[in-house]
Amino acid sequence: MTQQILPSSESWRRIDSWLATHSPSDLALLNAPATPDEARDAERILGIPLPDDLAESLQCHNGLSTWATLLPEQSPLSVSGIVDRWQTCMDVATENDGLTTRLWDDEPWWHPLWVPWAESADGAAQVIDQRPGPDAGRLGWAGHSSSGDFTDSWASLASLLHAVAQALLEGGGVRGLHPYLTAQGELWWDEEGCRELNSQPLRLAPIGLS
Repeated sequence: MTQQILPSSESWRRIDSWLATHSPSDLALLNAPATPDEARDAERILGIPLPDDLAESLQCHNGLSTWATLLPEQSPLSVSGIVDRWQTCMDVATENDGLTTRLWDDEPWWHPLWVPWAESADGAAQVIDQRPGPDAGRLGWAGHSSSGDFTDSWASLASLLHAVAQALLEGGGVRGLHPYLTAQGELWWDEEGCRELNSQPLRLAPIGLS
């Protein structure tokens, strides 16, 4: 039976509840919801509607106030961060023929219909692919020296957020990464059996809200 994926807003509600119980300092890093005007301005600049699950996510939290590991590999961007990253990548790609797929690559360096919604610790953008077709809405990585990468991509942002909420509330990991709490009570995701981070102890994150 195919698992039913929760809407982005419901997954954020569950994640927020877990953070309020176990990591309030991380919860405080999540921004207030984006305004309708912010979303409309972003869509005008990008030239396309924001993906539905991203728009729903931004109505919960307009990204983070600072980079943090609330999610396994990605730190959500604000609306202004999404626009800035998209514009920067478009400028770089236009100047360096980065919009063209090379013969030895499956993807270009950048595409106008990629919406950057988060970034990794090393600054790569996680994008939502808005090109028409069966893969529309999938997540991938882009923005460094190599072409875009959709290997083992999440089918949607909603599916990623669902997996995170499930790991925190019900246990388990997210594609091999498990939740921990640092000595400062901050959420961290790492491989199973990890015991320390930067010589500081890690403990397994509590499961559920108790």
